[in-house]
Amino acid sequence: MDAGSLNSFSNLKGQSRCPLQEQLLFRKNSKENMDRFIPNRSAMDFDYAHYMLTDGRKIKENQTVCSPAREAYRKQLAETLNMNRTRILAFKNKPPAPVELFPSEHSTTSVHPTKSAKPRRHIPQSSERTLDAPDLVDDFYLNLLDWGSSNVLAIALGNTVYLWDASDSSTSELVTVDDENGPVTSVSWAPDGRHIAIGLNNSEVQLWDSASNRQLRTLRECHRSRVGSMAWNNHILTTGGMDGQIVNNDVRIRSHVVETYRGHQQEVCGLKWSASGQQLASGGNDNVVHIWDRSMASSNSPTQWLHRLEEHTSAVKALAWCPFQSNLLATGGGGGDRTIKFWNTHTGACLNSVDTGSQVCSLLWSKNERELLSSHGFTQNQLTLWKYPSMVKMAELTGHTSRVLYMAQSPDGCTVASAAGDETLRFWNVFGVPEVAKTAPKVNREPFSHLNRIR
Repeated sequence: MDAGSLNSFSNLKGQSRCPLQEQLLFRKNSKENMDRFIPNRSAMDFDYAHYMLTDGRKIKENQTVCSPAREAYRKQLAETLNMNRTRILAFKNKPPAPVELFPSEHSTTSVHPTKSAKPRRHIPQSSERTLDAPDLVDDFYLNLLDWGSSNVLAIALGNTVYLWDASDSSTSELVTVDDENGPVTSVSWAPDGRHIAIGLNNSEVQLWDSASNRQLRTLRECHRSRVGSMAWNNHILTTGGMDGQIVNNDVRIRSHVVETYRGHQQEVCGLKWSASGQQLASGGNDNVVHIWDRSMASSNSPTQWLHRLEEHTSAVKALAWCPFQSNLLATGGGGGDRTIKFWNTHTGACLNSVDTGSQVCSLLWSKNERELLSSHGFTQNQLTLWKYPSMVKMAELTGHTSRVLYMAQSPDGCTVASAAGDETLRFWNVFGVPEVAKTAPKVNREPFSHLNRIR
């Protein structure tokens, strides 16, 4: 059982900080970052500098275009005679120059282009932005952060849900619930990026229209206790409660409860629908992962779940469906487990298990590369980027001073937001910018459009 409780909520600090305001971070200068530009005299040749500022400039302006081979010969000759000093002022020692080969007279890059290797992506080691998140509830079992398709990030801070628009960095308050109903225990954007579900500590779920800032309805009688996890599947909102039940709610109809899944003995803390909407993964505080299939749930089968996965030894909150392999699911275990496991959800087989060394709080797949990002608790409170399937560590991102409980990914897949018990919200450019895809040929949606027509 992982640490995480709402008991500390009654002792929350006052609103001493303004929510979602950027923190000012002061960086110490290194020895090279001086406050004045003072040339390095030992790296300068004053005679050569004087020549280049007077006669050398005239000669350079009158030079005619020469061949690549002649230019390479001139550089080699200058280097041999210790004349290859092109800088007038030197502020630091020059880095060693790469080895240059003489170009062949018979080879041109236009005729025989070389295929360059894909450069290694630079992964920034620090967050690009840090926002204050006062009163963020430090509870492993909750899900208080989500990034919608309209590029608006929702975060629950105590009894209040705030919206942060990534396009202009503006912040607005959506709702503050009463003390007897709160705090907010989960938030989840609908696929349209406009409507949002808010789970509460009193077992209710509220549906809101973020554009009009208006509450649409309240879903009641789904659970007997708090709703800590939610997931959308088109018009179906799936909710998971502390009572161990999973409920499918059709938000279009009055009697919204259409299916109830029973299999967990303790709180459901993780829910994720597959991209196809056919399979649902659930993780619980009973250390169990269930794979539910909608076709089985709607049948008269005595067993509702497709697979019951019991290899984890601690609570399973972190769940992530692979975007490039539909039947691949990644799961992460809590403090007593510390592993990331990969599953074939068609067969229920465990494909791999990796010991991360610390509590796994959240998992996100890259939308552009075969990479997986995990967030962790004690001792480093880091984000770790893994290369799949080798599971080689590509980067470890540190900055949080408490366990990184929540992560959300931007709609373009490039940026990840992380929220931690240190009451900060950080943004990381971890997945990089996707390559520009070629324009796909225009497709006629009409059936049999590929056949020639006579008339």
